[in-house]
Amino acid sequence: MRATLRPHVSRGSHFVAVLAVASMLGVAACSKSDTPATKMADTPRLTVGPFGQTADGTGIDLITLRNQQGIEVRVMTYGGAILSIKTPDRTGAIDDITLGYDTSAAYFKNPTYFGVLIGRYANRIAKAKFSLDGKTYTLPANNGPNSLHGGVGWDQHVWKVDKEPFQNAGGVGVSLLLTSADGDQGYPGEVKAKVTYTLTDDSRLIVDYDAATNAPTVINMTQHTYFNLAGSKATDILGHELMINADKYTPVDDTLIPTGQLAPVEGTPFDFRKATVVGARIEQADEQLKRGKGYDHNWVLNRTGDGLSLAARAKDPITGRTLEITTTEPGIQFYSGNFLDGTNIGKGGKAYPHRSGFCLETQHFPDSPNQPAFPSTVLRPGGRYTSQTVFKFGADK
Repeated sequence: MRATLRPHVSRGSHFVAVLAVASMLGVAACSKSDTPATKMADTPRLTVGPFGQTADGTGIDLITLRNQQGIEVRVMTYGGAILSIKTPDRTGAIDDITLGYDTSAAYFKNPTYFGVLIGRYANRIAKAKFSLDGKTYTLPANNGPNSLHGGVGWDQHVWKVDKEPFQNAGGVGVSLLLTSADGDQGYPGEVKAKVTYTLTDDSRLIVDYDAATNAPTVINMTQHTYFNLAGSKATDILGHELMINADKYTPVDDTLIPTGQLAPVEGTPFDFRKATVVGARIEQADEQLKRGKGYDHNWVLNRTGDGLSLAARAKDPITGRTLEITTTEPGIQFYSGNFLDGTNIGKGGKAYPHRSGFCLETQHFPDSPNQPAFPSTVLRPGGRYTSQTVFKFGADK
C-alpha cells in the first residue's frame, strides 16, 4: 500500500476548492517564455476547481498536475480528458503539445476524440456486432458499417474523482471512476472502470487502467490525446521523427477493419523500426495508405512478457521535444491526423488543419472480438482488466 498525503478538500456537488501543497514542492505555471527554474516555488503542485457543467447540471471538475521540471498536465472529469500537456523545449521554453478545446462544453461534441478516455472498446469492431459465448451483441454503427470507440462511449460521460487527487513519493495524480451499465451501447455486463493519471518528477505521465465486470464482456481501453511536439503555434506533424517498435502491423480493408493478417513492415511505408520522418512516405502510392488516407493502423509491438515494453518514440527536431511511450499492451495505433481538415476550432480560436496532430493509442488490436487469432479482449466475472501506459517527456539538447 502506498503512503499517500491527501490535502484537505471541501466538496459540494463537485470540487469547489483549490488544493495547495507545501511551496517547497511547488512548480511554476509557466508561459511559453518562462523556464521551469524561474518560478519553481510559486505554484502548488496540484489544484482542483470547477470547470462547467453538463446540460443536466452535473458538475465537471478540472485537475491540474505539475512536476518539478515545469511540466503541467490538465485533466477534466468529463470524458476523463487530458486538456493540455505543457512541457519545456530544449531551451526550457514551455508550451502546450496537445490539441483540444478551451472549455468543457466544446467537448460535448468531440467527433475527433481530442484527449479523451476511450471505452468500452477502443478502435473499430466490424459491422457493429460480435458474438460471445454463443450470443450476438449489436453495437452502434457510428463509423460507416462499423462501431468506433464504443459508440456514445466513455468519452461522453462525467467520471467521478475517487476520493481526492493525491500526492505521494511517486508524484501527483488523480483516479477517475465510471460505472457502465449492463447493455450500455449494446455491450453486456456492468463494468466498473478506474483510470489513474500520475505525473512524476522524472517527467512521466503514468496512465493505469483497471476494470471489472459482473458478466462476460469485451473491453479495450485507451487514451486519445493528439500530440504536436512543436507546440501550440505549429502547423502539421509531418516533420516529426517517429520510431515504432514493431516488426509487423495489421493491414485493413476499405472500411479500416483488420484483414486478420499480421504483415511484415519491412519494405513498406509502415517500417518505423528506425526513427523516420512521418511525412517521408505518407503520400506514397500504397494501397494501405490510400485506405487510411495516411497512417491509421495498428502495429504489433515487439514485446516479451507482461510488463512495460517500449512501444514508440517521437521527436520534433526543431524544438527538441521528445515523447517515449512504454506499455503493457500488445499493440499501438498510429493515427496521423488524416481527417483533421481545419473545421475544428480549438484552443485560442486556432483551427486544426490536416495532420496537425498525431495519436499513439496503446491498445489490443481492432476488431479482436471477431478475430480469434488476435489477443483476447474478453473479460469475465472474477477477472480483472489491468493495463498501464507511460508517456515520458523530454527534450534533446
